[in-house]
Amino acid sequence: MWIKEILLGISGLAAGTLVAAGVFALITSIGVIPRMADKSRTGSYVKSYETAVILGGIWGNLLNIYKIPFPFTAVSLAIFGIFSGMFVGCLATSLAESLNTTAIFSRRVKLHRGIGVIILCAAFGKMIASLMFFYMGWYR
Repeated sequence: MWIKEILLGISGLAAGTLVAAGVFALITSIGVIPRMADKSRTGSYVKSYETAVILGGIWGNLLNIYKIPFPFTAVSLAIFGIFSGMFVGCLATSLAESLNTTAIFSRRVKLHRGIGVIILCAAFGKMIASLMFFYMGWYR
């Protein structure tokens, strides 16, 4: 009986390791961290940024798997939400940028000015939809 649990644990650990490696490879390949460091002129801290992303992923997994109690207050949830939203937004923008979707779209519709405004509108639309999702309780 315990052999089955050991094999399940090993396969779960292997699958989780592969998924995590894939996520970090995606983040690295589309260049989110170097791009952010370049835009903020903090290129000397790229290794620190990468370490923080990896440690954040590990910490989040530990909190989720082992149900570690964490004092979630309104302030800590707001801070976490802001930073998570910024990261997901940067990840989505970098992915779209690496696929050149913005450039292709602007060429197809013959858009020469206002691309930044369109991207900001998309970001605000996503933010408003997320706030409505949680405020209206649509996640239940």
